[in-house]
Amino acid sequence: MPDEYAEIVALVVALALVLSALAATLVLWRRARTREHVLAARDAQHAQEGEAQGMRLAVVINPSKEGAADVRAVVERVCADAALPHPLFYETTVDDPGTGQARRALSDGADVVVAAGGDGTVRAVAEVLAGTGRPMGLIPVGTGNLLARNLDLPLTSVTDAVAVVLGGTDRAIDVGRARVSEFAPGAEPLVDGDPHQAHLFLVIAGLGFDAAMVADADDQLKAKVGWVAYFVAGARHLHGRRMRATIRLDDGEPVEARLRSIMVGNCGRLPGGITLLPDAVIDDGELDVAAIDTRGGLAGWAQLFGEVVAQGLGVRNDLPGKIGRIDHTRARRAVIRVDDGEQAQVDGDPLGNAVELETWVEPGALVVRTG
Repeated sequence: MPDEYAEIVALVVALALVLSALAATLVLWRRARTREHVLAARDAQHAQEGEAQGMRLAVVINPSKEGAADVRAVVERVCADAALPHPLFYETTVDDPGTGQARRALSDGADVVVAAGGDGTVRAVAEVLAGTGRPMGLIPVGTGNLLARNLDLPLTSVTDAVAVVLGGTDRAIDVGRARVSEFAPGAEPLVDGDPHQAHLFLVIAGLGFDAAMVADADDQLKAKVGWVAYFVAGARHLHGRRMRATIRLDDGEPVEARLRSIMVGNCGRLPGGITLLPDAVIDDGELDVAAIDTRGGLAGWAQLFGEVVAQGLGVRNDLPGKIGRIDHTRARRAVIRVDDGEQAQVDGDPLGNAVELETWVEPGALVVRTG
């Protein structure tokens, strides 16, 4: 028994030593793996920092906008202070509002393509960047600056806007598409190229009163008083006729209506603190459709204005018999047809006198640098 007992003790001791050795080996292995992870994480961080330090900005700038020269100076100074490569600049022209310049920026190796201009410049740059995954930055220097407003980006400070471009985060947002599938007889399309091409919009496409207001706005007045020029133009259409429209949403049945305007939006904030589409979310994969109507002359428009202001404050009512109203719904696709043709617009750019306008959403198609 003593010998057997000694053998058992020896076996237990040996087993304990083996387990201890295994435990020690496991601890060392875990430490090594942890160190590898730490080093890998550090290297990745350094790589990211290196990429950030080497970030190449390309700025597509509208030279006709007031303050364009200041934009160039600020961007160059901020990039120099951050030890970034010298930024690239591409000026828009009357014949090319920014699409060709954005394509050249991508081919020249830009990491971020910045639209410095109004809504037309932003839309032209977004047309190229949509679907590429390459981020678009914004430096608002236009009249409406609609996308920047809806993304809560700096509107008055170029320096702050550039800081967002360099240090912000990337956000994938939806884009809308609009196509005039049929123009009114004798109407001249207001765009070059294929008159039935699909046009990108980031904020709102519209048919009716809103588009007529956009089409009639005086460019010189816009340069002097900004977005107020649209309201001046709209005053000329307050007593215009209501349009007869047939509206088809997604796969639903067509619905007929008498309206002043119908708007299909990706987001809903406008200048002057107006929120036209309070339920619109810029990355929800849907478009918000607003049907606007007034009757009774100026009294109807006054009630409509009150409705818009109230819904912006979160207050709505469904009282019957309103002579000024705005009704909302949602859809991924909308087709609007009017009897005799009405003006159409996308993000403040007129498309012409349309009989039928098709709109649809492309979810998450554009990456935007936000705060």
